[in-house]
Amino acid sequence: MKNMNNTNLQNCIINVFKPEGITSQGVVTAVKRALNVKTAGHCGTLDPLATGVLPVMVERAVKASEYLTDHDKLYLAKMKLGVVTDTGDITGNVLKTFEGKLPTFSDIVEIIPRFKGEIIQIPPMYSALKMDGKKLYDLARQGIEVERKGRKITVYSITPEKSDAESEIILYVLCSRGTYIRTLIEDIGNALGCGATMSALCRKAVGNVELVDSCKKEFVPMFSDENAVSFDDLKKGEIPERAVTRVEDVFPKYEKITFPDFYERLFFSGCEIYLSKLPMEHPAKKAKLGDVFRIYGKEGFLALGEVKEYEAGFAVKQIKRF
Repeated sequence: MKNMNNTNLQNCIINVFKPEGITSQGVVTAVKRALNVKTAGHCGTLDPLATGVLPVMVERAVKASEYLTDHDKLYLAKMKLGVVTDTGDITGNVLKTFEGKLPTFSDIVEIIPRFKGEIIQIPPMYSALKMDGKKLYDLARQGIEVERKGRKITVYSITPEKSDAESEIILYVLCSRGTYIRTLIEDIGNALGCGATMSALCRKAVGNVELVDSCKKEFVPMFSDENAVSFDDLKKGEIPERAVTRVEDVFPKYEKITFPDFYERLFFSGCEIYLSKLPMEHPAKKAKLGDVFRIYGKEGFLALGEVKEYEAGFAVKQIKRF
């Protein structure tokens, strides 16, 4: 296993496997200490109870946050039947215990399709979402409940499996950003009539559900638990190459281009570069409106550029500097 040195880790994304009991911000702090950097941030908060993939962006890679948070996620969750808590997971206070006969596995398989596809989900009170500048979980801890607007999410698939415990079901959930698995489990429990709470959660992968042909979609992971560095190895500064993603590799679909020296200076000064001015052999010469490129300079990958339309014609304009 080849470990990366700190110099090679600047401006990269580190795929960390977050352990239970550590906050997402705690993982970011550990990355800063291990790499001796001032700037880092995570994308996609995991609750302290949860484990799994937590991509941490370092230095200039933080600017890729808006592109990473939109990714789809694959989770392994455990659903405990017959128990309802105030937080939606087993860390909360028990509000209700079901005394009747629990649903069978067949009952669960039958009801699962109701929760697939585009659905409206109401975020839980115990969440980091803000209302009037206050985090919902702070209000919840004060016993205050406020009305929350439903949000559109997509659940691509839910695959249930039996576990060793009769009252616990394993769920593999592939979903869009913004999905609260705790809430999904509560809603399934309510539909079953017995209630349910989340007893464990592991984020297995972060990536994109993509159309691979005219009628088939497939999940393509960018970060997975198989490639993540453990929290213990991270704290020791032992970060394997497999856990590191260069920021430019977040955009594999965008073609790499450079500009001739004069146009490079103009582009990085904020000017648009007209396609008509580029040499005939330049890869962007025949670009279409809306095409996006990875722009490289003498220092490597530096920006994203998009083809926009102006009075004088099509031109590549900087849309993100890294």
